[in-house]
Amino acid sequence: MNKRHPQFSEGLADGRLLCTLCPRECRLADDQRGLCFVRKREGDNIELTTYGRSSGFVIDPIEKKPLNHFYPGSSVLSFGTAGCNLSCKFCQNWDMSKSREMDILQSPVTPQAIAQAAREHQCHSVAFTYNDPVIFYEYAVDTAIACHESGIKTVAVTAGYINQYARAGFFQHIDAVNVDLKGFSESFYHELCAGSLQPVLDTLEYLAQETQVWTEITTLLIPGENDSDKELDAMTSWIAEHLGAEVPLHFSAFHPDYKLMNHPPTTHHSLLRAKQIANKNGLKHVYLGNVHDPVNASTSCPTCGETMIGRVGYTITEWHLDVNGRCKSCGQTLPGVFEPSHGTWGNRYQRVQI
Repeated sequence: MNKRHPQFSEGLADGRLLCTLCPRECRLADDQRGLCFVRKREGDNIELTTYGRSSGFVIDPIEKKPLNHFYPGSSVLSFGTAGCNLSCKFCQNWDMSKSREMDILQSPVTPQAIAQAAREHQCHSVAFTYNDPVIFYEYAVDTAIACHESGIKTVAVTAGYINQYARAGFFQHIDAVNVDLKGFSESFYHELCAGSLQPVLDTLEYLAQETQVWTEITTLLIPGENDSDKELDAMTSWIAEHLGAEVPLHFSAFHPDYKLMNHPPTTHHSLLRAKQIANKNGLKHVYLGNVHDPVNASTSCPTCGETMIGRVGYTITEWHLDVNGRCKSCGQTLPGVFEPSHGTWGNRYQRVQI
């Protein structure tokens, strides 16, 4: 691991080390691991035990992250490691994020090798995903630097649960991010995630107001937990006021998993209701995920209503943007990061050995 990275630790009077990377701020005795399991105290330092190790590499569509306004149709080389700094009872990737077995991880792969693989497979970007890249900060940052040196963009799929001290050092190396805003109440975060809402809101405001990182948001709607009209109204009003009306918001359908097996799946009607509330509060680009709904997966012009980017699944079926990213019908600029034409990766899924 490159020693140029800051040490996210602070000595305490009782001899323990305080991990300052994320708001959990675990207090560690020697050889003790934090809740994330992958950060461990070794002597006077807290080390990342999974540096260079991944759960595997896959090329898939950028829309799967989900990112709908960042090089649409392009391919992204995706990987994660193990562990997580939240304990979400509804985790959809629990086999990796909750793993305590390092045996699930592959042999070490250097950041340079990842960048080379992305270039060889003509991937537009590399995504840190499946589990939260905040906890493998050093590996993610080194990989992002290697990617940028090779002309490859970087994407972080994260819950945004990171301390202010670490925020700038991480996101300065990221080109696009999807932040998982899990709910909009402290009680939801406390009871279902063993975390807190405010640090996530702080991260979102930081991204919107102090960086050029392209940002989209995803909320997994869980029946009876975070999908009330009141909570959705409060959340989407906050997004419009603090982040802007043009930030893309993805409402994703929940399916019973991990420790919430007794909850019903999200209905299509509930997703449509959430989108209606978001639109009422001024949000211009609201998408529905984990359901087959080409209309609400597509991008419409907020000015004239014409389709700007048509999608079926992860495949681009229509493209009505000019070379400057404006609606061909009325000239309205679409916020995002685009090229003159869209990618053609579609729904493909390809495993890669590195």
